[in-house]
Amino acid sequence: MNAEKTKVEKKSLTVAAGAPTPLGSVQRDGYVQFALYTRYGSRVWLALFDHAEDSTPSHEFELSALEHRSGHVWSVRVYGLRAGALYAYRVDGPRDPKRGQLYDASKYLVDPYGRVVVNNTGTGFPKTMVVEGGAVTGLQPRPSWPMNDTIIYETHVKGFTYHESAAVRRPGTYAGFAEKLDYLKDLGVTAIELLPVQECGETRIHRRNPETGEYLSNYWGYNPLNFFAPAGRFASDAGQTGKQVSEFQALVESCHAHGLEVILDVVMNHTSEGGRNGPTQSFRGFDNTLYYLVDEHGAYRDFSGCGNTVNCNQPVVSDLVIESLRCWLRTMNVDGFRFDLASILNRDQHGDLHHNAPLVQRISEDSVLQGVKLIAEAWDVGGAYQVGHFGTSRWADWNGRYRDDVRRYWRNDPGSKADFALRLTGSPDLYQVNGRTPQNSINFVTAHDGFTLRDLVSYNHKHNHANGENNRDGSNHDISWNCGVEGPTDEPEVNELRMRVQKGFLATLFLSLGTPMMLGGDEMGRTQWGNNNAYCQDNLLSWYDWRFLEEYRELHRFCREMIRFRKQNPVLRRTTFFTGQPCHSDGVPDLAWYAPNGQQLDWGRPDLCLACQFHQSQNEGVSLYCMFNPTLVAREFRIPPGIWKVRVNTARPSPAEFNTPEDAPEARGKERFVLGRKALAILARTVQ
Repeated sequence: MNAEKTKVEKKSLTVAAGAPTPLGSVQRDGYVQFALYTRYGSRVWLALFDHAEDSTPSHEFELSALEHRSGHVWSVRVYGLRAGALYAYRVDGPRDPKRGQLYDASKYLVDPYGRVVVNNTGTGFPKTMVVEGGAVTGLQPRPSWPMNDTIIYETHVKGFTYHESAAVRRPGTYAGFAEKLDYLKDLGVTAIELLPVQECGETRIHRRNPETGEYLSNYWGYNPLNFFAPAGRFASDAGQTGKQVSEFQALVESCHAHGLEVILDVVMNHTSEGGRNGPTQSFRGFDNTLYYLVDEHGAYRDFSGCGNTVNCNQPVVSDLVIESLRCWLRTMNVDGFRFDLASILNRDQHGDLHHNAPLVQRISEDSVLQGVKLIAEAWDVGGAYQVGHFGTSRWADWNGRYRDDVRRYWRNDPGSKADFALRLTGSPDLYQVNGRTPQNSINFVTAHDGFTLRDLVSYNHKHNHANGENNRDGSNHDISWNCGVEGPTDEPEVNELRMRVQKGFLATLFLSLGTPMMLGGDEMGRTQWGNNNAYCQDNLLSWYDWRFLEEYRELHRFCREMIRFRKQNPVLRRTTFFTGQPCHSDGVPDLAWYAPNGQQLDWGRPDLCLACQFHQSQNEGVSLYCMFNPTLVAREFRIPPGIWKVRVNTARPSPAEFNTPEDAPEARGKERFVLGRKALAILARTVQ
């Protein structure tokens, strides 16, 4: 699809009445069909352009209400046009801000159902490109990893390879990302969760970095302009000729060839048009009160924190959302979706919150969406918090409680022991009561929003001055600990302790029941230098510096080996909760908890050190004994009878902190096992 090949003479185009379905544009035999929805629009123009950067159309047709309108749908056939053509709409209608009606016939609008958007970062304004209709055939089968075998790696398309140290041919692009898939496969993850790749609105933020003077940009991309179109900014042609579709398809196909799933972080809760003073680029110009939640005074209801909230449960808007998800599956072959601020999907047309609103039900039951992963960020800025009970059992959700409780435990916060044990065992307090399984919990310690793992152990406070908001933005509750020094240090003891705590977090993540998600780059010590809200930092602060892979090779090795350890021990991937009841003739429960002295754990005692034993009957004959010491002093543990292999001991220097069964040192039952400060150990014993 090349916009340079679409220039046509005006006399070669003729128009005729169209059909009200499907919405959007699609090439047919000898013509292109266009259809759009607007309830109150009184005049509609279809504008065609020869080049992506053009500000003036080469052709413009005003549609006739008598001939081209059916109900609220305007449609037209343009004969002599073909795939690759560029177009935009203008719509006139009432302009009454107090009633939320904001029609403006001077604005060229992107088609809400458009499959490709071009010139989104160039001169002029964005335009929609006509694409060939129908699902793509011949795609590779999806890996379809079960949730209990899934390990998610969250990352940004551009940031993953844009730094020169990535040494790829096309840095920062879909194609460049594909060049690094061998690395991800070797690491052992099974799914890549990509920060938004939907086409977004203007990326430049009209605010400068006070430290460098450079303009900031909306790097993360949580400001969609269109729900269907892959972002052109990650294509090798920067989205000027529509290659983003084929390049993104090729990335997904390459991921599947490597056994990796692709999960998209989709933003259906707000758009780039923002609040009342934001740009009119698409939805607002077609039907403001249809697409957005608007109060009785015409003001936007803002549950997203971004100026507007999509009216998700309005039937026409629900259709748009469903069809966009289907499109990503049919044409891109993706494996699942993570829904940003998903609780907004449960808000009705008045903004009231429901448990399982129509759109969430439709997504759960849609025939095309069966078999793909559905993940919710089950909260919004309006106060909703639905972790553990979002939608149906098909949905998993980001377990924010896991993040916070695991951080509190390793920070040695008083009273954190019981909550840590719940998170380690799949959060039954959140999910079991709702008839769900551990796999409904997406466990994570770090994510794009917040500190990286290295920064989590290096900073007590956020350092967001480069964002140009006087350090007011970003969370003030990171539950972090800097190990005694704020920021970088040359003190060997501090750096050794930081490495140990990072290993403790990673080991906990891969020991926990549920579905683990790691933040990309944590395995190589990626830092944002204390910035916990790097949404606007499209620069060295966010890009992966692959030189860290050598500097932090012991962390990378440990992460890779812990992933392998998880895969080798089915008890860590079980799909049911532990019962605590005897599961064998020896009378030992499936999971037993112990104090350091080897006695049954007293949950009321303030001592945070604890141990647990996974019964061998739950793990193909291999019993695991895990010991945790979040304190700043070494502790003695009594271990159960038998001869054990010390598989993991994060208090040991690398590479002795992780051992294979063949080279692991032995520890004998009833001996005293000294576990260093801020460390965990895992012992294994094969029982015949």
